[in-house]
Amino acid sequence: MSGGPPSMPAPVCLIENTDRGLQTVGSALEILQGIQQPVVVVAVVGLYRTGKSYLMNRLAGQTSGFALGSTIESKTKGIWMWCVPHPSKPGHTLVLLDTEGLGDVDKGDSKNDAWIFCLGVLLSSTLVYNSRGTIDNQAVEKLHYVAELTNQIRVKSEGARDEDGEDISEDCEFVRFFPGFVWAVRDFTLERKINGRDVSEDEYLDFALQLKKGLAPKIVTYNLPRQCIRNFFPTRKCFTFPFPTSAKNMTQLDSMSESQLCPDFRKVADRFCTYVFTESRVKTVQGGHRVTGSRFSHLVKIYVDTINSGSVPCLENAVVAMAEIENQSAMNEGLRLYEQGMEQLKAEFPTDLESLSAEHSRLSTMATKEFLKRSFKDEGGKYMAQLAEKVANLYEQLITQNMDTSEKMCRKLLSDLYANIAGKIKQGVYAKPGGYEAYCRERDAMVAKYRQHRKKGMKGEEMLEEFLQEKNAEANSILMADEKLTDAEKKMAEAREQAAVQEQRVKVEEQRRQELQQALEDEKRSQEERMRRLEEKFAEEKKLQREELDRALSSKLAEQREMLEKGFKDRAETMSQEIEQLKRERVRNDEEKPGFLQKVLLPIASIGRDILSTVLQYKTMGKMFGKK
Repeated sequence: MSGGPPSMPAPVCLIENTDRGLQTVGSALEILQGIQQPVVVVAVVGLYRTGKSYLMNRLAGQTSGFALGSTIESKTKGIWMWCVPHPSKPGHTLVLLDTEGLGDVDKGDSKNDAWIFCLGVLLSSTLVYNSRGTIDNQAVEKLHYVAELTNQIRVKSEGARDEDGEDISEDCEFVRFFPGFVWAVRDFTLERKINGRDVSEDEYLDFALQLKKGLAPKIVTYNLPRQCIRNFFPTRKCFTFPFPTSAKNMTQLDSMSESQLCPDFRKVADRFCTYVFTESRVKTVQGGHRVTGSRFSHLVKIYVDTINSGSVPCLENAVVAMAEIENQSAMNEGLRLYEQGMEQLKAEFPTDLESLSAEHSRLSTMATKEFLKRSFKDEGGKYMAQLAEKVANLYEQLITQNMDTSEKMCRKLLSDLYANIAGKIKQGVYAKPGGYEAYCRERDAMVAKYRQHRKKGMKGEEMLEEFLQEKNAEANSILMADEKLTDAEKKMAEAREQAAVQEQRVKVEEQRRQELQQALEDEKRSQEERMRRLEEKFAEEKKLQREELDRALSSKLAEQREMLEKGFKDRAETMSQEIEQLKRERVRNDEEKPGFLQKVLLPIASIGRDILSTVLQYKTMGKMFGKK
């Protein structure tokens, strides 16, 4: 499908982990920039040598690709990427991110580990945490990176407040933008029983994440990572994988076929893949905006550059920066489409204004459609207005070029058609009794031929008016020299000459008025089409924002119910404030009206009207007013 991922036989490095820190890889970003489809991003994080890469290969539908390795040495360095067509969502791209193993003793850099984990969270729509053995307190403590996210990620810019002037709770905001959380427990050998009762994988995870009551330091430390997982991630899921094969064959895992793996392991792996394919959402950013491969490339670079600068990644700032880049690209692409289409029409110059205006209207609508398809968060219509202004200025240039071409062609045509008459004038053919009548007969025949010529363009009648005005003195000279005519007949003929010139002038002005009216009607239709498409985009963005808020609210309400059931009344009351904050924002989102569209489009409309009026009313009458 157009705009989808290129054929990638193997993963590529997206973010290198170098001595200079984390660095994006340009060739990998270029792959993403060519993907205009929405992306579903699945990242796997976890301790090194826990089999993360195997899961990603399964999601890619391959037995190899991401390096598995067979020793205690970590194979994946930095973050590697594999883009494949989504197996169950046509028109979507599945982006798989395999991250460097955490806790690698050779690396010995916990801060670097924290940033790898942080990027996994920031970039994914589903985060898979991979571990071995069981989900016990030791396993949860190794997930301390979750508790550190509050120090490593900001949702809003510093000092941000909501529309009621209240400080924004970052903890409340995280759940809106964080990915779904999947805990994959590898080499699980225990029975899943709680108090002698068989439990599901999800119940096993919920039990492991239960909070303890009390405020003692040990209890606070125990609760912190669990509370963060519960608060930050909108969904939680667990899969417990048995050993894939016998211990002696584990080192050969990357070369084993599916049929050689343990059937129970294959069943869990199949359920895992089905869940990820079905439940993983399109990657979104603040405001519910869906991320394409192109947008994702900007997001990756923005986050990595922010980390390298020593700053804390801010979701709001990242979205603003990404929107600036994407909206500029969207504007350029819209303008390119318009230019490309008009370039083809230029080969047909000169043409009439009706054809030019109709093509302008069609192409400007295409440009707007392309812009709106790729743009987002164009607050105040800044880039929309820039596109409209650039299109209008280009249209002005094209009208001028068309008129210039028309003027040159008409002048040449008139000169060629009049050449025979001009020759006879020089030879004195008309300087005899009855010469004026012969001159008028041949001149009228010449004008008729001129009018029959189909390709005169916008200036056809105007150039004829100018020609008749120029030849008026010449006609009068022949008239006065004609001895066949009486003085009275000469005066009547002279009056007819003036009337013919005046009639042509009226015809020119009426044609100009009709052309201007037609062009303004075309511009009005274009304006109405822009308004319609903007309203559709506004409604779509409101819908996405509502979905984002509903997901966060649903997650918070479910967590609050569980806190009340488990007796954590204080925690439930604290969550009530977060829930009310989300409800207020949802009400504001629902009540927001697209009134700003008029403010955006009225200046855009005036640009088009002003240009048409200026070009058609002044430039076409330039000679009459002594203007150029």
